[in-house]
Amino acid sequence: MIYKFKSKVTGDLIMLQPNGESILKIIGKDDAAHLKQGILLPEDMPQAIAALQAAVALEEKARAEVVQAAHDKGQAPPPGPAVSLRQRSLPFIQMAQRCLDAKKEIVWGV
Repeated sequence: MIYKFKSKVTGDLIMLQPNGESILKIIGKDDAAHLKQGILLPEDMPQAIAALQAAVALEEKARAEVVQAAHDKGQAPPPGPAVSLRQRSLPFIQMAQRCLDAKKEIVWGV
């Protein structure tokens, strides 16, 4: 399945199912109905952006701890994810910010 996030302000944002679901879960749209289709209203966008930024910070902190622990043991750190949450979420954060500024919603699954 593919997620297509649409707005009247930006171009469509397309994500593969695991990535789209991850973003939706982070912003609190994780019930079964919202995973298939939904709407993110402008008044909910600041909280969604903050939740994504907090998740990114948490992932980066966890990665830094793993790298530091490996260095403390004199080992090479294990490889990180090929694409970080920061990289995956940035297009959605930018879309949400532009839609917030224009007071337009983001929809998916419609």
